[in-house]
Amino acid sequence: MGPPRAADSAHHPQSGAAHSHARWGRLTNTINKSRLRCYGRRALDTPTIAAQADSVPARRSLLPGLLLAILLGWLWLGLCHQLSYEWSANEQYRYGWFVPFFAAFLFWLRFEERPKAKNEGNSRNDQLQTGSGFPHRLPNFLLITLGFLLLTVLLPIRLFEIANPDWRPLSWGHASLVVGFTLLVIGCVWGRKALGHFAFPICFILVAVPWLTPMEAPLVQGLMRLVATIATELLTLLGIPAQLDGSLIQVGNGIVGVSEACSGVRSLQTSLMIGLLFGELKRFSLGRRIALVAAALAIAFLANCGRTFFLVWIAATQNLAAVERWHDIAGYAIVVAVSLGTIAFANAIAEDKNPGESGKPRLRSAEAFRYSASHVPLPIPFLASAVVFLLVGEVSVNSWYRWHERKFIATPRWTVQWPNAAPGFHDLPIDDGIESTLRANSARQAAWHLDLTNQPNEIPAFAACSMFFFRWEPGSASILRARAHRPDICLPKTGWETTHDDGAREYHTSSGLSLPFRHFEFVRRVGQNRRIFAHAFFCQREDRVPARAPDQFDATTGDTGNWMRGDRMRVVMQGLRNQGQQVMELVFTTPREVSRATAEKEFAALLPQLIKNG
Repeated sequence: MGPPRAADSAHHPQSGAAHSHARWGRLTNTINKSRLRCYGRRALDTPTIAAQADSVPARRSLLPGLLLAILLGWLWLGLCHQLSYEWSANEQYRYGWFVPFFAAFLFWLRFEERPKAKNEGNSRNDQLQTGSGFPHRLPNFLLITLGFLLLTVLLPIRLFEIANPDWRPLSWGHASLVVGFTLLVIGCVWGRKALGHFAFPICFILVAVPWLTPMEAPLVQGLMRLVATIATELLTLLGIPAQLDGSLIQVGNGIVGVSEACSGVRSLQTSLMIGLLFGELKRFSLGRRIALVAAALAIAFLANCGRTFFLVWIAATQNLAAVERWHDIAGYAIVVAVSLGTIAFANAIAEDKNPGESGKPRLRSAEAFRYSASHVPLPIPFLASAVVFLLVGEVSVNSWYRWHERKFIATPRWTVQWPNAAPGFHDLPIDDGIESTLRANSARQAAWHLDLTNQPNEIPAFAACSMFFFRWEPGSASILRARAHRPDICLPKTGWETTHDDGAREYHTSSGLSLPFRHFEFVRRVGQNRRIFAHAFFCQREDRVPARAPDQFDATTGDTGNWMRGDRMRVVMQGLRNQGQQVMELVFTTPREVSRATAEKEFAALLPQLIKNG
């Protein structure tokens, strides 16, 4: 059988070649299929070339988000820092410390409950297409134009804020710009429909902005009189004799004053915040939110009337000292009552709400918007320019003041040494009106008795000494507040009449320090034929003053003005910001007139005991 097969193969050489070619073709196909299977597994197990190409825009998309976070974080932290002065210095706005956290929480809830578009969650490439997934976005040119306009207006506001951190119109302007810019960004990133969805948590910060004085002052005065009237009438109905004189209630044990702290405006502002907060948490309609806020305000007013009546009743049935023990406890009770009452009212009106209201944002499905955590459809040049603009602007406004302060010199530091061992020494409470007006970082007021009799055969003359000391740390308030607290400004408001301004002179202390004190004389009529007299010595010192003309910046010897608009603009133009101030005031009150020489002699002998190096 072997030879014939060999012969066949030798006689047909083309048939052998074809057979070899077929075998090579089958081998090649097998290798190609193996390669395809290998590449297919690699495509399933590892990133493909397309995914590697897609990582380039992914990295690029993180930069706008980072720049936007820096920009908005800078604006909001700067706003909270500006408002924190009022939150710290004014007890009426202490609730403001909680508002930024509440606003962030409400924003997070709104974000979690955002209406989602039907195609949200599709492939990433589809989301990264310009405009895809962000319908009805505001055009970028609007963001660039209005955004830079808002940031430009913020610069002069910052320039004035540094010298006048307590000027409330500036706080409202600052807050409005930050809120407006944030809403503008949301409209450009997520579309116009998202503005209504996130407007409430963004605008919630406005409840922590201090009210303007022309609106707040009449409200406070009106509430003081109204609350005092209601408390007096209730006492009369209970058979307790009480007489009303303005905002003062006279009972058998003394006089109780309804001050600003007892006016109820503090509880009203807190109740406004609580009502708005619970209305948002319950997702009430506009009508129910208005009803909830009105109920919270009514609860706060009634609770404050009850608090005032309780304190006056304590003064009438016990003594005035007992009022101080119960004053703060009653104030905290109002906050608890308002919170619990508002929650109860919110639950009551929530029981009959429509089934679709609870826990759902009141947006139609057509108003849904899409969100991509890795893509911010904003131009990178605008975001980078805005961050640089804010940085350069902040450096510029601070440089304005540093340039004016470059030749300032430090003055000797001193403080008060209180005569705790003096006869009748005791601390005096500082009036709420004075405390809220001056807003000093530290303040103390005390009184004691002093014998002004010089000769053995002279008629005894005893004086009631009262001393005030206020300290403002650098940057804590406008430089004008300390300068405006002078005896010739404050005492006439309480019934004293200025008789003489004896000018200023230097007084030496035990440590070798010389301080200028200005001497004023006052008289006050008590009844028809009786008068009392007062000698006031006043000293106000800056921690740093210009080297060339320090006397021009000394409130003790010069005309200091007040904190009206013209004076606030003047301190900005002169580059004067508060670098630390303190005020000392000593008043001798006597039942008979004491000569100027005697008062100054006694003050010169007493001052070394009251001053020490600080």
